[in-house]
Amino acid sequence: MSRHEDELDALGRIAGDAVTPRAQRGPRPSGRVSMAMVAARAGVSGQTVSRVVNDSPRVDPSTRIRVEAAMAELGYRPHRAARALRTGRSRTLGVVAQTLATVGNSRMLQAVAEAAESRGYALALVTLGAEGRISEAFDRLHDQGVDGAIVLNEASALAGDADPGGLVLVVVDAPPDPRFAVIGTDHAEGARIATAHLLDRGVATVHHLAGPAGSFAAAERERGWRGELAARGLRAPDPLRGDWSAADGYRRGAVLAADPDVTAVFAANDQMALGLLRAVADAGRRVPDDVAVLGFDDIADAAEFRPPLSTVRQDFAALGERAVRILVDRVEGAGSDERAGGDERAGRAPHAAGANPALLAPALILRASA
Repeated sequence: MSRHEDELDALGRIAGDAVTPRAQRGPRPSGRVSMAMVAARAGVSGQTVSRVVNDSPRVDPSTRIRVEAAMAELGYRPHRAARALRTGRSRTLGVVAQTLATVGNSRMLQAVAEAAESRGYALALVTLGAEGRISEAFDRLHDQGVDGAIVLNEASALAGDADPGGLVLVVVDAPPDPRFAVIGTDHAEGARIATAHLLDRGVATVHHLAGPAGSFAAAERERGWRGELAARGLRAPDPLRGDWSAADGYRRGAVLAADPDVTAVFAANDQMALGLLRAVADAGRRVPDDVAVLGFDDIADAAEFRPPLSTVRQDFAALGERAVRILVDRVEGAGSDERAGGDERAGRAPHAAGANPALLAPALILRASA
C-alpha cells in the first residue's frame, strides 16, 4: 500500500470516530459510534460503509439503503473535516449578503439554509455591511474551504466588479455574467402587473416609492413601473427613493400623502409600504379610498397590516431551493436538462455561467389596500 493510500485509509478511520449519537429507532450503543459498528449493524464491510459515507457510486442501491438505515438507527454522523480531506469537498456552501436587516435577505437566507440542509450541506455566512468589499468576502470563503457560494440581492451588484478567484458562484438578482450563474425573480414583470392593477382602478397615474440606488431588484421594479405607464401613454412621476425600511417608507410616504394628486402608490417592498400606510393615515387620508397602496415581496405579516396589504409575491422558498440546486449541480459536476426561452434554442441551460438569468414568475396578491 502506498503512502497516499495509507493516508486515505487513516482518514477513513477518522471519519468513523467521535460523533454524537442520534438514534431514530432500534437499540443503540451508549457511547461513541464508529464506522465499524455501522458495518456490523448493516452486515457489510467497513470499506462499504466508507464508500456510502463518501458518496461513492460504487455501491449497490439496496446496500446503500441498508447502510444508511444502520447509520440512522445508530445515530452515526460522519466527521465533516475528515470527509473533506478525503473527498476534496467540504460540503459547505458560502453565502454573501450585504445585510440581514431587510426581510428579503433574511427570508432568502432561511430558504437557502433549508435547501442546503436537505442536501447535506452546511452554510458559511459573510455579511458585507455598508462599507464591506465583496472581494474580501470571497477571500474569507476561500479560506474556509467552501465548495461554492451564493451571493444575495444587494451584494449581487458588487459581484460583477470582483474576481471570485475560481469560486463557483450563483448570484441572485444580477445581469448575466460569463463567470457565474444568475437566477432571480422577474421583478420588472411583478412591477408591471402591480402598476397595471392600480391603473385599472381608474387613477390618473401611479406614483412609485422606489428602492435604493445600486440595487438591481429596485432598478428592475422601477423599470417595470415605468414600462407600464409608458405603454398607456402616461409620463412617469418622479419616484421617491427609500432604503427598504418602514421608517424610510414613512418619511418618503409623508411627502406623497401630503399631495392631493397622489391617489395610487406602488412601493418597491412591503416594509416601505408599511411606513407609507401609516403616513397616509397620519395625513387624514384613507386607504384605499383616497390612496391605493401596493407593495412587493408578500412578507409574512403583509396580511396583518391595517388595511391588509395588496402586494406582489416572490417565492423565496423556490428561489432559495433553485439557487442551492444549481450551485450543488455545478459543484458536483451534474448536468441538467433544464432549458428555457432563448437558452433552449441556443442549447444552453439557463443557469450556465453567462446565460440569461433563470427568472421565477411573481404573483399579484390582492387584499384591501388596493
